[in-house]
Amino acid sequence: MSYSPCSLLFVLSATATLAHAADVTFYKDVLPVLQKNCQECHRPGEAAPMPLMTYAEARPWAKALKQAVLRGTMPPWFADAKHGKFINERRLTPGETDVISAWADSGAREGNPKDAPAPRKFVDGWNIGQPDKVIAMPRAFAVPAQGTIEYQYVIIPTGFTEDTWIEKAEVRPGNRAVNHHIIAFVRPPGSKWFASEKPNEIFVPKARGGNGQQRSSNDETAPSVGVELLAGYAPGLQATEAPTGAAKLIKAGSDIVLQLHYTANGTAAQDLSRIGLVFAKQAPKLRQLTMNATNSKFVIPAGAPSHEVRSSITLHEDTGLIWLMPHMHLRGKAFQYTAVYPTGEREVLLNVPKYDFNWQLGYRYASPKPLPKGTRIECVAHFDNSPNNPANPNPNSEVRWGDQSWEEMMIGWFDVAIDPKVDILDIYRAKPASKPTAD
Repeated sequence: MSYSPCSLLFVLSATATLAHAADVTFYKDVLPVLQKNCQECHRPGEAAPMPLMTYAEARPWAKALKQAVLRGTMPPWFADAKHGKFINERRLTPGETDVISAWADSGAREGNPKDAPAPRKFVDGWNIGQPDKVIAMPRAFAVPAQGTIEYQYVIIPTGFTEDTWIEKAEVRPGNRAVNHHIIAFVRPPGSKWFASEKPNEIFVPKARGGNGQQRSSNDETAPSVGVELLAGYAPGLQATEAPTGAAKLIKAGSDIVLQLHYTANGTAAQDLSRIGLVFAKQAPKLRQLTMNATNSKFVIPAGAPSHEVRSSITLHEDTGLIWLMPHMHLRGKAFQYTAVYPTGEREVLLNVPKYDFNWQLGYRYASPKPLPKGTRIECVAHFDNSPNNPANPNPNSEVRWGDQSWEEMMIGWFDVAIDPKVDILDIYRAKPASKPTAD
């Protein structure tokens, strides 16, 4: 039998590929990929459904891992690569995808444990390292087996007697099976937000809509209260971590207000959640501040396959963009952030063409991206309220803003870095023009 040069090259290449696949083992090839890309979530007590720390844990999932990495659904990462470079990117390289695929195809062999890299070290229960301070709910909340559960709130005094700068913050749910999300807000001294509520008592607000999210609703004006988001929990959302030289501020005498969203799953449960704080070692050069561009006035028609909703906010001080996190519910389809600079130039900051409600991802820059005074952040969201959306609770109903997952939200969360001396309300509001003086 004879081969043409081209066919011989193909045979040799295929033979080499098969030989390489046969050499792939868990300890030598697969474990380093899992440590780098997967174990942050795939370990006991974290968001992923199964741990992938050992061969015994990973071996039953070999075929499923291959399918997930080939489809690009794992690790979860939804940003369009054409726009923005993010330090927490979760993409596998083509070589890493090939390793997982070859391992599954060649029998998912264990290999020699001596080939294993050193175990990745985690602090038990935390992704931010050992916190300097842990603030917990004053008591567990009893989650009923059935029914709709309104958002719960609890005000927890920090006890801080001086201004405290926070380098890292992480919210830890006590029971992930029933805890949909948690937001930890900082309520400064003198705030009227929930002023009539008692600290350390879990409560439901007397009126809906008072959840402190600082909704801008396209009016580009500052909220009247200085309540600020500190950190949050949702599946896939990483801990708050300030870039070098920056930190979040908790003023002396402030309270932490937890917003807790529980979902009944058929079994009565208990939840006792907490937040961990790592203090900045020195006064920061920049203050990290969470803002948003929100639209709460939309109506999504029944059956609409791609309904558009827009929001925007203008920044009236120089800032540096740190982090972006789009938020929608089950009908969320796509989300895009665009910066419109004072010159009129436009730049897409983040494009998420396939939003996934099950993974609430934030996208973090390695260092603050300069946004000059007068920059407008524009957000465009699309919602799929059609029968073709398998997650749609009811395509026959129009949808408005609401807390529950079968309702909708449109929030373009983002973090900026500012001069610590700047009044944060000045970022939201334009200063009046100076009057000309007489000669």
